[in-house]
Amino acid sequence: MKRHIYLEDIPLDEAWSAFTAALQSIDLWQPLGAEMIPVAEANGRVTAQAIFAKLSSPHYHASAMDGYAVRAQDTVGATETHPLQLPLVEGAAQPVNTGHPLPAWANAAIMIEHTQKVTLADCRDAIQIRAAVPPWHHVRPMGEDMVATELVLPANHKLRPVDLGALAGSGHAEVAVYRRPRVAIIPTGSELVSVESAMDDLQPGQIIEYNSLVMAAQVTIWGGLPTRWPMVPDEFEAIQTAVRAAAPSHDLILINAGSSAGSEDYTAHVVQSLGQLLVHGVAVRPGHPVILGMISDFRIQNTAKSKTKNQKPKIPVIGVPGYPVSAALTGEIFVEPLLARWQGQPAFEPPTLEATLTRKLVSHTGDDDFVRVSVGKVGDKVMATPISRGAGVITSLVRADGIVRIPRFSEGADADTAVTVHLYRTPKEIERTIVAIGSHDLTLDVLAQFLAEKEGAWRLMSANVGSLGGLVALRRGEAHLAGSHLLDPETGVYNESYIRRYLPQQEMMLVTLVGREQGWIVPPGNPKRLSGWGDAANPEVQIVNRQRGAGTRVLLDYELGKLGIAPETVRGYEREEYTHLAVAAAVASGVADAGLGIRAAARALELDFVPLAQEQYQLVVPKAHYESDLLKPLLDLLADEGFRTAVSALPGYDISRMGEVKALSSLA
Repeated sequence: MKRHIYLEDIPLDEAWSAFTAALQSIDLWQPLGAEMIPVAEANGRVTAQAIFAKLSSPHYHASAMDGYAVRAQDTVGATETHPLQLPLVEGAAQPVNTGHPLPAWANAAIMIEHTQKVTLADCRDAIQIRAAVPPWHHVRPMGEDMVATELVLPANHKLRPVDLGALAGSGHAEVAVYRRPRVAIIPTGSELVSVESAMDDLQPGQIIEYNSLVMAAQVTIWGGLPTRWPMVPDEFEAIQTAVRAAAPSHDLILINAGSSAGSEDYTAHVVQSLGQLLVHGVAVRPGHPVILGMISDFRIQNTAKSKTKNQKPKIPVIGVPGYPVSAALTGEIFVEPLLARWQGQPAFEPPTLEATLTRKLVSHTGDDDFVRVSVGKVGDKVMATPISRGAGVITSLVRADGIVRIPRFSEGADADTAVTVHLYRTPKEIERTIVAIGSHDLTLDVLAQFLAEKEGAWRLMSANVGSLGGLVALRRGEAHLAGSHLLDPETGVYNESYIRRYLPQQEMMLVTLVGREQGWIVPPGNPKRLSGWGDAANPEVQIVNRQRGAGTRVLLDYELGKLGIAPETVRGYEREEYTHLAVAAAVASGVADAGLGIRAAARALELDFVPLAQEQYQLVVPKAHYESDLLKPLLDLLADEGFRTAVSALPGYDISRMGEVKALSSLA
């Protein structure tokens, strides 16, 4: 079967219009049918019709206090100096408890605390009162809460816990709600394996299938009932069979595959063979190769050879791109609004805030670009920092605080431009975010975890741009602190000369975090027998380097310069990674024979390590931030025994100077 390529590259609004028009033509652009369910099971569901009270609540006149039922007119004239006495008989005064019916003859209640029991001259029991009460005093009249036939809840209302009480109180044991949409999720790909089997023997070329996990969780949050289909190989007949099998019992089918031109994907052809292909290719990034279509439900004919041309398409199908970020965003853009519509709700609108871009964004001019950003408030400014834009980097969505939407035909946005961020987090969480930009270190991950566990749930958001990049970020007011380990080759002192150069006339605090070992990260057994700095010049050794401005690269250049080794003679010098763990991954994958990094990164990937140097990793903090309440929880952790113990357990780390502070002020 010939594979499909893009039919068109349709603007997002046109693609959505084509899809909704097809749904409207078969009355599917409206809520699904209703079902009756017990009120106890209705939390979070949406009412399918207006609900009116069957009973008044309360359905009788009820006492609102423990005390005595009386007739208000009998209390007239009672004062502190001239108390009245009412006998405890029917028609005069009668004991009553909170919530109990008021006697038919009574129209008020007196709190027991405002009475005194006495005995009348004829030996009858009575109460003495010292103040008159108005009619209906301390009485909940019938229908005070709601009156029979009164509207309790409108249609299209998402039920909350308090609503369940109102329903039951007005006489409803069951409630009509919209049926939850049933969504089939079909992952396709011959290279896919389950995470359970991957733990035993994951081979090169195999991919752990988790898109269906993400999409099923999204569907559940959005009110649907997901069905995760078994993984289907990249074969036309297999995919077609799975889709036909899912159609009769589901309202929506999501086929997760590559679906881009040239990929081993038959999704578009399957949709076309079973119904109507509406859209193949939407001008949105990530998520370019989205497919939208309609197929028959196959309730009458459900065999592989059955004809479909006489069956009117009535089941929407969305071909979801295989890259994880594209898949997740396709859910937000296309699936959530449809599921919301089917449940009588508007599409979700996330909270937004205005922020300033920390660096330039370049966007493809023909697409609506959904850019993931991390967000933090530094001083009075909210800063949005773009993070990895790779469609396969699912962790970029984990770290993302929100999305910046760059409209079609825009070439992007310059640094310092004001943008609107569509938030994944609440504004309050952004207020409690500490922004660290600079050199990568594993200790920052430990800091983030300990901060998250503190009362108040503080967040540490870190971006790995290298030590120099961190100082530049501080100069631009984009971060609260920067991790740095820049060695001055003339003095052998870390960071101070660079702070003077990049942050002149600013009061800074230099906080020592850890000492750590730097050395060659090498494969197990050190097959190339590296032992010193000079081995970088060995023509048989391929290294992987850190990016320009990284303290590790500065250290390598310093040591190579001492030995008279020109960078261009070092194989792999131009290949750059942004973290110690990325360097270790490059060595573990066989891309490089060695890379300069820290011992903990080597240990994390079960690699060997050749120690070469000890260095100081420090936090550079503007004095104003150092003295702020925001950074206090982080700085307090440097003296916390639990945190210090956790860091000291990392291989190659020295905490003996952790927490030492040096002020660098009034520097020219």
